[in-house]
Amino acid sequence: MATDTLKNQNAGAGGVSGVRRLLLDNGALTALIVLVIAMSALSGDFLTTDNLLNVGVQAAVTAILAFGATFVIVAAGIDLSVGSVAALSATVLAWSATSHGVPVFLAVVLAVATGIAAGLVNGFLIAYGKLPPFIATLAMLSVGRGLALVISGGSPIAFPDSVSHLGDTLGGWLPVPVLVMVLMGLIAAFVLGRTYIGRSMYAIGGNEEAARLSGLRVNKQKLAIYALSGLFAAVAGIVLAARLSSAQPQAANGYELDAIAAVVIGGASLAGGTGKASGTLIGALILAVLRNGLNLLNVSAFWQQVVIGVVIALAVLLDTVRRKAGATPLAAGTGGNKGRQAGTYALAAVVTVALVAATSLLHTGSSSATPKIGLSLSTLNNPFFVQIRAGAQAEARKQGVDLTATDAQNDASQQANQLQNFTSSGLGAIIVNPVDSDAASNSVKAAGKADIPVIAVDRGVNNAKTATLVASDNVAGGELAAKTIAEKLGGQGKIVILQGQAGTSAARERAQGFADGLKAYPGIQVVAQQPADFDRTKGLDVMSNLLQAHPDVQGVIAANDEMALGAIKALGSKAGSSVSVVGFDGTPDGLTAVKNGTLYASVAQQPSQLGKIAVDNALKAVKDQKIPSAIKVPVKVVTKDNVAGFTG
Repeated sequence: MATDTLKNQNAGAGGVSGVRRLLLDNGALTALIVLVIAMSALSGDFLTTDNLLNVGVQAAVTAILAFGATFVIVAAGIDLSVGSVAALSATVLAWSATSHGVPVFLAVVLAVATGIAAGLVNGFLIAYGKLPPFIATLAMLSVGRGLALVISGGSPIAFPDSVSHLGDTLGGWLPVPVLVMVLMGLIAAFVLGRTYIGRSMYAIGGNEEAARLSGLRVNKQKLAIYALSGLFAAVAGIVLAARLSSAQPQAANGYELDAIAAVVIGGASLAGGTGKASGTLIGALILAVLRNGLNLLNVSAFWQQVVIGVVIALAVLLDTVRRKAGATPLAAGTGGNKGRQAGTYALAAVVTVALVAATSLLHTGSSSATPKIGLSLSTLNNPFFVQIRAGAQAEARKQGVDLTATDAQNDASQQANQLQNFTSSGLGAIIVNPVDSDAASNSVKAAGKADIPVIAVDRGVNNAKTATLVASDNVAGGELAAKTIAEKLGGQGKIVILQGQAGTSAARERAQGFADGLKAYPGIQVVAQQPADFDRTKGLDVMSNLLQAHPDVQGVIAANDEMALGAIKALGSKAGSSVSVVGFDGTPDGLTAVKNGTLYASVAQQPSQLGKIAVDNALKAVKDQKIPSAIKVPVKVVTKDNVAGFTG
């Protein structure tokens, strides 16, 4: 009897140990299951077919980039250039096919070749130039982004229709980006597990010197590894541009960090030697589920960054715990455990479905009569758009509207994700301030198909129907700014222009207005025009540099108040005395500078009114009330003479 008892205790201990080992060996999968269950319990909008497909679409680009990054990280390297290479490859495709009449098939080949070439340059610098991977790929990050801007002239380029179908759905429900993601994942798994180069990656990552001494041509293998990373980056760029129907030179900005995070969360070690494609896919899905769920729960975009950072830290911590516990992630393709691994995934699927089905009962029959409206702003890192949100929120509280506001962080693809989330949530109406007028069109069309009215604010949406556009005229405002500075200088003088972020419609339209307005004043000489990205710090730096070459400048036009305030800081005592500065937007800090006399004028757009009017008309659209196709909020030049009576 004593012997039987001991056996039972050991069996129980073995069972507990087995479960513990299972969780440690499949930490990323466990985390994904927990996230799905948690989001299903917290949001009734999460567990719908449309939304789950949205998650897949939103994970696609990151996953494809991450598959390429997996090759590099398994080989103990790093590739910071994949986001820029993705943007460059898509820009090359659109530029060659649209602007130069290259057949679409050849344009696609050229785009893929561009990605491979960028990877080969990275590999050559690392293998033969002996540069650290961090430095070599950081340089390519800058070169790739710069070339994309040079080729495109800083403006989005329309994507060929035949390639844009990559952003569509099959049968009206299955997204093509998800299929491409699965295909690229299978290719990555095959390369890692079934090819000579895959085995070389693990050998180099495990011990490069030992691999070299065993006869492996490490330098040539590194060339191939980074070329593969560039190839996957090119495919990701093409898929992203297809979703947006345009090649954006600023697309995929920062995506290299998401790709690396997906690989690490998926169980790969930055020290090299471990990692697999399935883990990377799970890591990308975790990031997509997090962003999707936090959007649905109306969590601030700023807090979303905090949460994702914590998740990455926990993933690395789990890797450390797993190693100390003796659980080592298997290299792809290792035999003997494939059946057990497949069984683990099947068991995980069954458990997830059962628990999710149980949590979904929490939302059965729940409904609300409160109108729900989504607001997607291009950025909240700018006082102008913060005021739009404030005006919208004030009106929403007044009207009893449930308003969900999101921040696209000047990323057209992130905004597309947010609009998809709003559409799948079945909101009454959507208000969008587009990052780019062309890139938002597909998402707005999808909302239209779901019978959700869309209100555009500040910027219109091209090639898609919106219920109305609430905006001031950026071109007219630019002309007004040009007239204001010219009249202040008496029609004669030298000025510089600080432009907005390349690739954004606001920057293009205001620059056009400046140029059109100055045509009437031939005595005004524009000695320099430089972008400062709507940022105060960059405005300070750019203006400081321009003053070295043009110390006799007499006027400055800035495409927003933030850049104007940076220019004022660079000008010092000259601002408001020998140099007149005109800004744009009428932000609180800008109006304070006007009162103080350092900023001569600001072309004010009354942003809080834009937000208020947008919510008011969105509510009318929900109630099927008739609204005008365009609502113009007048711009106004605010100077020291009238700033006291201006309310914003």
